[in-house]
Amino acid sequence: MPGWNFNFQNTLQRTPNRLLAYLLLALSMSLVGSYVALSKPLVAALPVMLLAWLRFGIGALAMPHWLIKPASEPALTPATRKLVFLESFLGNFLFSICMLYGVSLTSAISAGVIMAAIPAMVALLSWLFLRERISLRVWAAIACAAVGIGLFAFSKAAPATPQEAGLAPDPSSHNSLWGNLLVFGAVVCEASYAVIGKKLTGALGPKRITALINLWGFALMTPMGLYWALKFDFHSVSASIWLLLVFYALAASVWTVWLWMTGLKSVPAAQAGVFTVMLPLASAAVGVLALGETLRGVQLLAFGIALLGVVLATLPARHSPNPAKVRSDAGH
Repeated sequence: MPGWNFNFQNTLQRTPNRLLAYLLLALSMSLVGSYVALSKPLVAALPVMLLAWLRFGIGALAMPHWLIKPASEPALTPATRKLVFLESFLGNFLFSICMLYGVSLTSAISAGVIMAAIPAMVALLSWLFLRERISLRVWAAIACAAVGIGLFAFSKAAPATPQEAGLAPDPSSHNSLWGNLLVFGAVVCEASYAVIGKKLTGALGPKRITALINLWGFALMTPMGLYWALKFDFHSVSASIWLLLVFYALAASVWTVWLWMTGLKSVPAAQAGVFTVMLPLASAAVGVLALGETLRGVQLLAFGIALLGVVLATLPARHSPNPAKVRSDAGH
């Protein structure tokens, strides 16, 4: 019985390093995709900058106790403080601006194809800055993720004209190059978020990282948030929108960040980047299940290829035999 207990405890200690970490990473990106798909009513009811400011504010109110330094955690060094700021500036502030304004200047298909580069960009940055060795299997997983997301983006049916979709002609269509560049900037920001997050998990706990980068996000958004708050009629917002806002804020500022940072502690950044494929997959799933959208055969194929990338990334690595044992066996 004592031996069983020892083995069980060892199993619990090993599990987060692999299976549980993969689950947390997948759940984080799935949750991001879910609230992105459900945030359309929020964008329609609130200005974007005000929405972002309220998100960070609600997140700050939800986790003040996470800001307290645990006794076992070292004091913040100047280098760690810079990383915390960069994590929030790139992953929260600049990513939101590049993505929101980039999508407004280009097509959704173009944005989807460009966003398919996130896993490869994470791998590149992790190789450059973290000196991570990327195996051929992880590169194959990254390629599957990119092909799957790109195929899904291309397979979306678009009406021939804006009028067929019930929309006015887009006056910004000639700015698609700038839009594509902004979306690519969002890709770099998201990849930087994964790489810097990996660096931070070696110095801080997931809860404190989550609280600190949210606080910086709130500070960075406050000037623009206050500007829109002073001129906005809050009485026009319905109770259902406020409830959706609370869910969005908790999901975006608390749950997804904590899940990602917790999983990232045990997984290389390049391998974790493959799990970003769960974002468009979850968003599409919500569209089908909650918004009445339909999927075609090509889109299902794209999902299959993207999920194959996740499978490749999560397969256990083959361990080479112990050279000393091989020599010993050969001697017998």
